[in-house]
Amino acid sequence: MSAPPSPDFADTLLLCVDLQPKFIAAMDQGPRLQRRCAFAIAAATGLGLPVAFTEQVPEKLGPTAPELLALAPLAPVWGKTAFSAFGDNAIRAALLDERALGHLLLCGLETPVCVYQTALAAIAAGLHVTLLSDAVGARRGDDARVCLDALARAGVHVLPAETVFYALLGDTGHPFFKTYTALVKSHA
Repeated sequence: MSAPPSPDFADTLLLCVDLQPKFIAAMDQGPRLQRRCAFAIAAATGLGLPVAFTEQVPEKLGPTAPELLALAPLAPVWGKTAFSAFGDNAIRAALLDERALGHLLLCGLETPVCVYQTALAAIAAGLHVTLLSDAVGARRGDDARVCLDALARAGVHVLPAETVFYALLGDTGHPFFKTYTALVKSHA
């Protein structure tokens, strides 16, 4: 079973999977998905967590939504052809060899394909994985629910973004708490 993020966050990264406008538009509730991912990115950057983006075949499907990239302007953006981010050797090396990564937070799309395969590969690589359940999307909700259940059985924490980030804050005395609560209200 995966452990929750460590209190110092030093080993935690938010990976935003394939948040390209063409994909977002094809998703059930695409605008809600983009808003929830924006919340997750803003919360992660506010807490000082590293953020990274993947793009599925960007030369054909376009880049990540610019509004999301603007929330983490220094974040690496990795193109891929594999469905799992770990199926790309350069991404795998960046995540596993170049970082002291122990915990992966996931948001993005599509739940039954790239998110599912990335989460399972991260577990297989020995990482703790938390999937932000309200910041992932799919074309078909029934498929997503089946995959989220399967991921939970595989040891992935499947939790809403607010729950995860409140756990990382830990206390109302945290310096980011007031800004965070404003984010919660603005991204509701």
